Amino acid sequence: MMKTSALAGVAILAALATSGCASHQFVRDQVAVADEHTTRVEGTAKDALDRANAAHKLAEGKFLYEVVLSDDSVKFPVNQHALSPEAQQRLSELVTKLKSENHNVYLEIQGHTDSRGSSAYNDTLGEARAEAVRKYLNQQGVALNRMSVISYGKDVPVASNDTPEGRAQNRRVVIIVLS
Repeated sequence: MMKTSALAGVAILAALATSGCASHQFVRDQVAVADEHTTRVEGTAKDALDRANAAHKLAEGKFLYEVVLSDDSVKFPVNQHALSPEAQQRLSELVTKLKSENHNVYLEIQGHTDSRGSSAYNDTLGEARAEAVRKYLNQQGVALNRMSVISYGKDVPVASNDTPEGRAQNRRVVIIVLS
């Protein structure tokens, strides 16, 4: 009887030891898979960071300056995109500067609005304002392929839309000059 109990105990210990080894091996396998996945994710994140840093280095030094059509004499009236004579004068001065510097520059023309009206309406109005500037610059000799137009509508205010003065400042066109 003692011999049978001893054999049963050894069998139980052997079963536990074997199952313990299997559990430990399973855990080791899972840890190895997790380590491999972590290494892959870290590599992907590092690659993305490297690409972002490379793009940043390419962009450095490309921004030259910006011209904002939003001072008191150049603000766009509510729901209007036509250029005032003052805005045309400022744009003519910009063209003269561009020609005298003899740079091969690229212009990003951004249209903005105040917050009144729907987003769709403001996007359309911002684009019309930017397009009016692009058309005028082209008539003054700036090549169309050196300009792009984008509307930010009411999404990027520079002043509070709670006052008439703030809304007037938000109705603007920004020209980013890039080399």
